Amino acid sequence: VVTWNVGTAMPPNDVTSLLHLNTGETNDADMIAIGLQEVNSKINKRLKDALFTDQWSELFMDVLSPFHFVLVSTVRMQGVILLVFAKYYHLPFLQDIQTDCTRTGLGGYWGNKGGVSVRLSIFGHMVCFLNCHLPAHLEKAEQRKEDFATILHMQQFDGDAASGILDHDLVFWFGDLNFRIESLDIRFVKYAIDSNILSQLWEKDQLNIAKSTWPVLSGFQEGPLNFPPTFKFDVGTNKYDSSAKKRKPAWTDRILWKIKSPSVGLGAGGRRPSRGILSVSQLCYCSHMEYTVSDHKPVAAIFAVQFASKTEKPPVEIYVADEWSRPEQAVVRYKMAAGFHRSSWDWIGLYRVGFRHPKDYVSYVWARNGRGHACAHPWCPSAVSGLQVMFSEDALPKGKGEYILGYYSNTSSSIAGMTEPFQV
Repeated sequence: VVTWNVGTAMPPNDVTSLLHLNTGETNDADMIAIGLQEVNSKINKRLKDALFTDQWSELFMDVLSPFHFVLVSTVRMQGVILLVFAKYYHLPFLQDIQTDCTRTGLGGYWGNKGGVSVRLSIFGHMVCFLNCHLPAHLEKAEQRKEDFATILHMQQFDGDAASGILDHDLVFWFGDLNFRIESLDIRFVKYAIDSNILSQLWEKDQLNIAKSTWPVLSGFQEGPLNFPPTFKFDVGTNKYDSSAKKRKPAWTDRILWKIKSPSVGLGAGGRRPSRGILSVSQLCYCSHMEYTVSDHKPVAAIFAVQFASKTEKPPVEIYVADEWSRPEQAVVRYKMAAGFHRSSWDWIGLYRVGFRHPKDYVSYVWARNGRGHACAHPWCPSAVSGLQVMFSEDALPKGKGEYILGYYSNTSSSIAGMTEPFQV
C-alpha cells in the first residue's frame, strides 16, 4: 500500500524504489494499492483526463505491467486518486469490484478533500481500500474526526456481502490524514528528528492520541512510525519547511488497517467459528526520502495477509491450445460455474503478456454467440460443457508473441476467467 500527496507536481521519471520493485521483497507481491492526493486537477487538465487517464496513473501502469501487474480498478475525485493493481493470474478471483467517493471539502460540495474507495472480494473475502485527504492544520483534529465519520457513513456498496466500509473483513485506510504533532514546539520537534528520538514525538501525535479516545477509530491498527515525519519539506530537497510559515514537521501521511471482529455467536453445528480465518502482519512501514517533487514524502507499507481461499475455481474456465500457428486454431472453449451471471455483453479478450488493464486487449470476440460442441481434441477436457467462440483471421495479431485470453464479465466489470500464456 502506498500513499503520497504529490502536491500537484508532475510525476518523477522513476518509481521503482517506491513500489519496492527492485528488491526481492515484493517481486512476489500479489496486489498493490496506490493512494494519491493533490494530483493536478485544473479544469483544462481534467478535460484531457476525461479522454485519457492522468499522467500519474499512466506512469504506474507503465512501470507495473512488465511485472505482470494489471490495473484492477481506479477511482478519482478531483485530486484524490486510488489505483488497485494485481498480478494477472489473480484477476478471476477478484470479484464484486465497486468504487465510491465522498466529498467533504466546502461542506461536502468540493472534492478536494474527502475519501475514495475500491472494494472487492479477494478469494471470497471482502476487502476495502480507502484513500482519504482530510482537513489540514493543527487545530482541525475534531474536523478530521467528523469528516472520517462522514466518509464511513456515506459510502455504501450494493449487495449483501458488505454494504458499508466497516462491514468488510479487512479495511486498509490510508492517505494524507493530516494529523499533526500537538504541544511541542518546532525546535524540539526538529531536535527529536535530528537525534532520532522519534518516540518522544509519538505520544503527541494527534492520530496516536485519537486511536485510544475516538470510538470511530476502534480496532484500527498501525505499525510503529520508525521514519521521520513526512511533511512539510521544501520542494526539491530533504529539508523541512524553511519558508516564512515554518510549518512544524508532522506524520500527515499514514497507512492503517482493521480486521473485522468475528461475529459473536455460534457457527454451524453449534461450534464457535474459528478465529484464525484472517490475519495481517505488517512486513514494512517506511517513507521514501529519495522523492523530492512534492512537499510530502511518500509512505509505503507491505502486508502479508493470510486467509483460507473460499474459491477453488474461477467463475469461468477457459481452454485453449498451447499454440495458435494457423488461423483455424484460434478456437476458445470455456465453461461457466453454476450461478455465474452471464450477460450478452460479456466478451473474451486476447491480451499481450504485460497488458495494463482489462480494456488493454489486442482484439476481442463477444461471448454471447457461444455454442455447444462435442470435442475430441486431446487438449480440450471432455468435461467442458461446450461453449466455444473463434477469433477471425483479421482479429489475430500479425507478429509472433506470448498472449493470454481473458473472459470479461460485464455484470461484475471484471475479468472472470483467464488462461496461462500461450504462443501465437
